[in-house]
Amino acid sequence: MAGRINGPDDNRGGGPGAEATETTIALSGDGSCIAEARHQATAFLSRHEHADRPRVSARVVGLTELVVSELVTNACKYAPGPILLSLRLVGEALEVEVWDSVPVLPTASDADPERVGRHGLEIVKAVAADLAVLRDTVGKRITARILLSPA
Repeated sequence: MAGRINGPDDNRGGGPGAEATETTIALSGDGSCIAEARHQATAFLSRHEHADRPRVSARVVGLTELVVSELVTNACKYAPGPILLSLRLVGEALEVEVWDSVPVLPTASDADPERVGRHGLEIVKAVAADLAVLRDTVGKRITARILLSPA
């Protein structure tokens, strides 16, 4: 189950009627919220296609769904309780931020073809232009930056 924290979209810095560029969605933290998070991310991208921001390519939508899936799955798996998913358009990039209640910072493991599972952070690092993992006052925030027009 998902709920919006700041309305359908929060319009940071814009006036009435301006295009919103950020939204935060509260997720339950159970496994069923992963698909909802992907759906919300795709819907967010489609709402922000207009004349000065061209259509987002299917490749970028797919990368966004992958990053959202991996980050939300990790939060569901390792952190009890609710999760916050924030999506922000910043310049020519989409920032996907996931907050959870556990302050332990994850680390990507070294490549190991024999290991089953636990590749999520490695995958996100491979496809994102930038990845930040920060301890918060309560819990942590993981932010992946996805270029809207990858070279």
